[in-house]
Amino acid sequence: MTAPRLIGAEIFRHSSYGRWHPLRVPRVSTVMDLSRAMGWLPPEQFITAPRAKPKALLAWHTAEYIAALQRVEETQEPTPQDTQRHDIGTVTNPVYPEIFRRPATAAGGSLLAGELLRDGGIIYNPPGGTHHGMPDRANGFCYLNDPVLAMLSLRRNGVQRIAYVDIDAHHCDGVAAGFHGDPQCLMISVHEERLWPRTGLLDDTAGGAGLNLPVPRGLNDTEMAYIRDRLIIPQVEAFRPNAVVLLCGADGVEEDPLAHLSLSNNAHWAITKALIGIAPRMLVLGGGGYNPWSVGRLWTGVWATLNGHDIPDHLPNEAEAVLRALRFDGNRRGKNPPQHWFTTLRDEPRPGPLRSEITDRVAELSRRAASLRLDV
Repeated sequence: MTAPRLIGAEIFRHSSYGRWHPLRVPRVSTVMDLSRAMGWLPPEQFITAPRAKPKALLAWHTAEYIAALQRVEETQEPTPQDTQRHDIGTVTNPVYPEIFRRPATAAGGSLLAGELLRDGGIIYNPPGGTHHGMPDRANGFCYLNDPVLAMLSLRRNGVQRIAYVDIDAHHCDGVAAGFHGDPQCLMISVHEERLWPRTGLLDDTAGGAGLNLPVPRGLNDTEMAYIRDRLIIPQVEAFRPNAVVLLCGADGVEEDPLAHLSLSNNAHWAITKALIGIAPRMLVLGGGGYNPWSVGRLWTGVWATLNGHDIPDHLPNEAEAVLRALRFDGNRRGKNPPQHWFTTLRDEPRPGPLRSEITDRVAELSRRAASLRLDV
């Protein structure tokens, strides 16, 4: 098997959703720069993401919506119909200079990943993970849905059984819509309960294809390890997938400004490691994450985990300089960052009590899984 490959692009270095939007912060460029500074990203493991052609996006999105995104990028002015029908130009999904090119590049990487994984391997596409996008509208910062496009690309390249695991703090409503009732797809989503989009309730089976685990605020490393060992890994193994797609959103860590969970990045890395090798193909996507230090450190550690690299206790000077150059304007966390955000990748573990809300819900989902129409 060839070494894992990372997909990225320079468009993500300076493109921003706007001065006050949560996605004003650099994320993908930090992963690329940190990985290179650590010596973990030689040229032969890096792939520049292609921009998806409009025709390729029609695998799931409507022609009218794709045309609207292209037109709005050119004019920078949405029409009333663009806003009313496609949700373009709202506070959540603003107009910005690369409103088509940026998501089309993330989607291009995910579409390419489906082709590259035809014969097996591991692909990491941190620009991807826009799991809220809907066929005809933007949704939750997501103008396109690259996870759906990636899974459809896998299908076109001979992959049938796909296990999709989503540990972003927000429920994957777009992916759930895309694969609702698909007997060849198992979707597992672990997300904060009552957090936007407020979907993915415990009794929502996505037409028999999904296991939704809403978790209470303050989810800790101990509880996520329980979820990993008692739900995620057993169910993925039992499904016997041809490919595993992991959406590794970084907004579940303690320092994220948009969610209310209390994980360390160790929890994400442990799930990543546990999923390696279950299927002959693995695709890892980014997702949420709105603190530039926590998301950059977490996603770089994912790349290290996929390659089996040891994560040092202290970063070399070149890597530390990457983190010291980051800014988090407009947020109190950016005014006096703790030193370990500059000097380490690994958080201190954040263990805690194992609450009954977690054990009871995992038990319920485990019982229900046996009756889901998963065509095992």
